[in-house]
Amino acid sequence: MQSAVKATSFNQKTNQILGISQEDARISKSYLSIAFIALLLGGFLGLLQGLNRAGVLQLPPWLNYYQVLTAHGILLVVVLSAFFTIGYFYAGLSHTLGGLLPKVRKMAWIGFWMKIFGFVLVVIPILKNEASVMYTFYPPMAASPMFYFGLVFIVLGIWMLSLGAFTQVANWRKNHKGQHLPILAFFATGVFVLLVGATAFVAVEVLFMIIPWTLGWTDGINVLLARTLFWAFGHTAVNIWYLTAVSAWYVIVPKIIGGNRWNDLLTRMVVIPLVIMNITGGFHHQIIDPGISESIKYMHVFMSLAIGFPSLMTAYAMFRVFERTARAKGGKGLVGWYKKMPWGDVRFLSPFIAMVAFIPAGAGGIAQSTNQLDQVVHNTMWVVGHFHITLGMSVIMTFFGISYWLVPYLSKRVLTSGMNRLGVIQTAIWTLGMVIMAISMHIVGLFGSPRRTSFTTYGNFAETLGWNPYMVAVGIGASLLLVAVILQVYAVFNLMFFAPKGVTEFPIAEEEAGAAKTPYWTERWGIWVVLMLLVVSMAYVLPIADMIMNAPPGSPPFKTW
Repeated sequence: MQSAVKATSFNQKTNQILGISQEDARISKSYLSIAFIALLLGGFLGLLQGLNRAGVLQLPPWLNYYQVLTAHGILLVVVLSAFFTIGYFYAGLSHTLGGLLPKVRKMAWIGFWMKIFGFVLVVIPILKNEASVMYTFYPPMAASPMFYFGLVFIVLGIWMLSLGAFTQVANWRKNHKGQHLPILAFFATGVFVLLVGATAFVAVEVLFMIIPWTLGWTDGINVLLARTLFWAFGHTAVNIWYLTAVSAWYVIVPKIIGGNRWNDLLTRMVVIPLVIMNITGGFHHQIIDPGISESIKYMHVFMSLAIGFPSLMTAYAMFRVFERTARAKGGKGLVGWYKKMPWGDVRFLSPFIAMVAFIPAGAGGIAQSTNQLDQVVHNTMWVVGHFHITLGMSVIMTFFGISYWLVPYLSKRVLTSGMNRLGVIQTAIWTLGMVIMAISMHIVGLFGSPRRTSFTTYGNFAETLGWNPYMVAVGIGASLLLVAVILQVYAVFNLMFFAPKGVTEFPIAEEEAGAAKTPYWTERWGIWVVLMLLVVSMAYVLPIADMIMNAPPGSPPFKTW
């Protein structure tokens, strides 16, 4: 046992001194490459949507708005977010746990090709206009069966990757009994637990409900049950992306600014409740759906709002770290310390703007979790604006900031001052474009402009004509965002293949000197998973049983495009 511990410790030290192995780097670079290719394609499709909704571009007959909307959602919400998350955390597991095990590498590649195969199956019917059902793929709209078979392979790939992460963590814990899992690996464990829990719901929906229905094996589908299973996944997916961003806020950003990370125990106490309570809350996306009792909706709203507590902890923790670090560097005054922050470093600037953006993003989420307010905004452009400021700023801008150190670390290259300057420009353009777009979407949503709808004047109805200036602003925002996308993709591939060779640090902040020892009960992942399952059962067993036993007549498939 001692020899195994010594070998693992030696591997960890070697990893930290020499950097990541080529085999591990190749895995993460492959995932990140797919993520940013998806960003480029999705950004272009987003521009087409924005210009169409602005009324300045009429799409050709062979490429309709809903086809573009479906592809845009799949590429950015599913491909970009998932592939980046996996590439980032697998690099983190390799760095902090002494390199990936050979069998874990095999799992990572199997998962990669399963996901790629699945996305090919998904994309083919979208291109053929046989799956314009948007990324939510709600019944009773029905896509080609190939679309759903592709989703099955995507889920199987995620499960394989999760198994690989759990195997890596279990091996480290076996060789380091009584030790705390490194903090970034702790975050990764929480994310992969949630990935398995979330995708289990959508796997049941697709495998046992939608595929038999689209193949004609069943006459109808229980629409309410299908929507419920989707949002048990969809609600959790949003918070998986958020938890991924938060891991960088806690662990990476403090190191970049030259400080220490926040209290280790309290950091872990942000991850644990997010894992336990995250999957519940899906019904708050279904507040206006009939067939669900008010008491059940209220419980899910409570669970959704409860995870706001770790978010408030995060807000306090981050600005405490910023202020302490700046004051240690000579910052003075009530707010004057902010001048000591490295505003010219894109690795800090982009995640910082992402953190600030989460303030209005979180407030918008609270509005949509409130019955009376959600009745007003639910099927409007407000929701689209909320989604863009949450994912497009809080999450994606954090991912952008990560890419400026992670890609050169994986490629054994360095971030030059010129590329950093380009990153700052890219950050400014993306921020401006997203702010213009999101604010316009929120305002026009309050005026009643519907989401998921192509451009129309509704017969030149006076009320709807008043939406046009805001939709033009959406088009302007989309144009700026595509410019920022091109700059970001250029930066990533330049850092991956053309930047000067050199050593880039994997920036993980240490705790402050003299910090109290973290109690070992935080490592009891079996307990946290059992608690998660109990909370999920409390939230979903009775409602789902009622939907099955008192199911209305099933709906046949519809093609509305």
